[in-house]
Amino acid sequence: MSALLSGSPLAGRVAVVSGASSGMGAATAERLAELGATVVVLARRKDKLENVVRSIEALGGTALALAVDVTDRAAVQTAADQVTDRFGKADLVFNNAGVQLVSGIEELKVDEWQRQIDLNITGLMNVIAAFLPHLTESAAQGKPADLINTSSIAATRILEKFSIYSGTKAYISHLTRLLRVELGPKMVRVATIEPGMVDTELPDHVTDPDASRLMADLIHDIDCLQSADIAETVAFMAAVPRHVNLTEITILPTAQAI
Repeated sequence: MSALLSGSPLAGRVAVVSGASSGMGAATAERLAELGATVVVLARRKDKLENVVRSIEALGGTALALAVDVTDRAAVQTAADQVTDRFGKADLVFNNAGVQLVSGIEELKVDEWQRQIDLNITGLMNVIAAFLPHLTESAAQGKPADLINTSSIAATRILEKFSIYSGTKAYISHLTRLLRVELGPKMVRVATIEPGMVDTELPDHVTDPDASRLMADLIHDIDCLQSADIAETVAFMAAVPRHVNLTEITILPTAQAI
């Protein structure tokens, strides 16, 4: 996707990106910084986070890496406190950490089920709990305030062997709709992005042969989305005027039919 935005429309904003060590998270962090935001990147892999920070700083941006496992509620709260101490309250949260593990339900891969629930749901909720006070305070001060959650087209498509992953993403999509009811009147924008096939490392975590073949075929046969496409979409959602909430964006490769 060619850059749709130019200049510094996000100047003065403090953005937090979870799952920022690679893929969509890293690309979005870099793009938000390029557009003027101060960016805090969260993930478990400290070395990769530091690479993202170096990339941002090389272009003149400001960024901070905080190694944190979002499934650890206390650690996420500590990170939120560190953001406040360093930059003030965050006003843009890209709640992006997640994992995709696909298997037939009768295989009873309960450890994989739990890992997806822990990261995709509990991790997402921990980020909301830690940073929602930041967003509501920013909104009360008349600033833009954005909570953007990463869901997936799998939230609505019925795909064999994707039951648990799809269930976690359906939770995210519907949660976002419900949160708008409470937070929209307070001028906190709540949104979800539901990507289709993105050429990232996420499919590498899939061990099921059928699902791996499906994803490999998609990557081979169609022009998949790139992380930069997601980054530009998230940046656009945050850059529109404060009274505009792009609430639910499904973004697919043009040729993806499933």
